[in-house]
Amino acid sequence: MEIQLTLEQKDAQLGEILRGMGRVLVAFSGGVDSTFILRRAHHELGDHCVAVTAASETFPSREFDAAILLAEEMNVRLLKTEVSELDNADFVANNPDRCYHCKTGLYSHLRRIAAEQGYPYILDGSNVDDLGDYRPGLAAKQEQGVRSPLQEAGLTKDDIRELSRRLGLRTWNKPSFACLSSRIPYGTKIEKHKIDQLDVAEDFLMNLGLWQVRVRHHEKIARIEVMPNEMLKVIENSEKIHAKFASLGFQYVTLDLQGYRTGSMNEVLSEETRKKAPV
Repeated sequence: MEIQLTLEQKDAQLGEILRGMGRVLVAFSGGVDSTFILRRAHHELGDHCVAVTAASETFPSREFDAAILLAEEMNVRLLKTEVSELDNADFVANNPDRCYHCKTGLYSHLRRIAAEQGYPYILDGSNVDDLGDYRPGLAAKQEQGVRSPLQEAGLTKDDIRELSRRLGLRTWNKPSFACLSSRIPYGTKIEKHKIDQLDVAEDFLMNLGLWQVRVRHHEKIARIEVMPNEMLKVIENSEKIHAKFASLGFQYVTLDLQGYRTGSMNEVLSEETRKKAPV
């Protein structure tokens, strides 16, 4: 019979895992998970913990700037770097293993930084819930030796939000975010102008007061995903949304009646394709 740990026990186990590593470099995006693991690692290890935030074409500048501000607020040393996914032909091709190629490039880059800085461990913010979807990037993480202490401690997304709230982290209720390339259907080439369209479109919707937003790119069609309780707000602002999206090059703007859900672009993948993910 599996023993169910309390939230406090999971957090204590996380502390033990972190202390056992001694010196860590945290891949920091400023999201809910990476902010929490950075906060905990810095609490346990102090100056033996450093954060690295990577600018890229698919990571909005607003998220990059927010990550820098968060690191400053937590008084954590932050290294800023840059990667270019669009230089990787395998990434640009946007096949179902796209994330594998993206993460391989990112983690190999972080490995070089960690070696130069003298940090034996690289950490990411993956949690237990991340194991439930099609995520070929997990294979890259394993190949590059990146550790996920939140998973190792058995922490779910809800656990992390609650613990973040207790710590006073303002990211505790921050919407989930994934790189902008995840909005483009598999098999459709990743191009800078599409990324820019999505960036501006989502920023516009968030400025209308919408909380959890995805704009999926289907060439001339923009498919908006929001939480069910925010659909009415989209409809109420339909004219200004359509006008803005038309100015970005979208001919049609649709509202997905299923609402926001993680990995909606994976719904088209067959079970056979999922099993072919790099391992």
